[in-house]
Amino acid sequence: MLTDWRGLPVTASGNATVEAIDTFVEGLLGYENRAAVIVAAADADGESTLANAYAAMFSMFLESREAPGMAAGYIARAEAAAKHATVRERLVLDAARAWAEGDIPRAIAVGEELAASHPREIATAKTTQYHYFNLGDAAGMLRISEKIGAMNDDLPYAHGMAAFAYEQAHLLEDAEAAARRAIKLKRKEPWAHHALSHVFLAQGRTSEARGFLEDVKETWTDLNSFMFSHNWWHMALVMIDQGDSEAILGFYDRNIWGIWKEYSQDQVGAVSLLARLELVGMDVGDRWSDLGQYLKARVDDHVQPFLSAQYLYGLARAGLPEADAMMTSVRAHATTAPAFIQPVWTEVAVPLCEALLAHARGDVETTVRRLGPVLPRLVEIGGSHAQRDLFEQIWLDALIRTNRLGAAQRILEQRREASPEAKPTYGKLALIYDRLDLPTEAGRMMVRARAAALMH
Repeated sequence: MLTDWRGLPVTASGNATVEAIDTFVEGLLGYENRAAVIVAAADADGESTLANAYAAMFSMFLESREAPGMAAGYIARAEAAAKHATVRERLVLDAARAWAEGDIPRAIAVGEELAASHPREIATAKTTQYHYFNLGDAAGMLRISEKIGAMNDDLPYAHGMAAFAYEQAHLLEDAEAAARRAIKLKRKEPWAHHALSHVFLAQGRTSEARGFLEDVKETWTDLNSFMFSHNWWHMALVMIDQGDSEAILGFYDRNIWGIWKEYSQDQVGAVSLLARLELVGMDVGDRWSDLGQYLKARVDDHVQPFLSAQYLYGLARAGLPEADAMMTSVRAHATTAPAFIQPVWTEVAVPLCEALLAHARGDVETTVRRLGPVLPRLVEIGGSHAQRDLFEQIWLDALIRTNRLGAAQRILEQRREASPEAKPTYGKLALIYDRLDLPTEAGRMMVRARAAALMH
């Protein structure tokens, strides 16, 4: 029988399919464009359950309401060939089918089973970790990584997976060690670069982050649009902290919003960055308008609450009437969402979206009232700590603009302690202390702001 790059049996019509499967898996793990070869391979080989199941997974990563329909044909072909498939291949099909049907708990359960019985089936482990991430379940992310770790110790990608899981679980020393292990095995390991960027951000190591990203950015070649734009997005966060915001617009158009404007992750990355730039006082020009044109298609697209919230904010900042239509659609979807996720939609996503819509339109009082109660539960909508921090920054902005200065001062001082190199924090604190009639503290913050600027 044919075998893949990890020594696992593969049912296929010939070596060409196996080579495409191997390319897909390595491309998936490395976030490279070459993962797309699985589509042609599946189209050409109706005998391969695995190739067609992987093609279905590839379709689902589009994160759009059209994706399940795109995956359906590949699942049907995989099922037709399943009588000749191995146990592993049938389980991969089961995981792909559950994902396409929206049964994420089932997809996770199968992924857990595969990680235990076939730990070298790393593509499904990767997608299972992705599902856990979208549910805000860091323990699940870590468990999958640990299940496959021993049998994949030679793979940089396995250590990259571990690094991000550790970081999301707040095990930052372990995260850094795993990321550096991955990079030692393979310098071009963009997911490990990404995980280490998260560690630096969480620990306030801004200058170190800038130096690291500047060093490894030359390896970001042939990456898919998400990974390329997202690592540049991390670079932008560092530059904002360093007070270098104006320079960001120079590469926003090329490296963050200029790659695949129709893709979900590229869209929310752009929304998040434009919002963050505005929150530190930057004029982003007419960029919301261009972004909004691509978000119009998302009005009824509710694959994940984390994505929908940002689509809505972008539509509102672009001044488009589709923002109201999407808010109505979010409320309606919350009443019909699958049982496993419905409480998150009704109790977290709806008030979050209402708060964001209000903020985008200047109704900051509504933002305070709607966003404050759900802040402790934002992890449930998915996304990383760094990504969800946008919502906390919007909350902070609303506190300041509604003159809730005592609350804003406490939050900002905590942020300053966590990230002492973040220059914008000092300016905001100086303003707040001045408005609180605390000139000594305001002056001290201005001195510290100048000192922070000299560090860069």
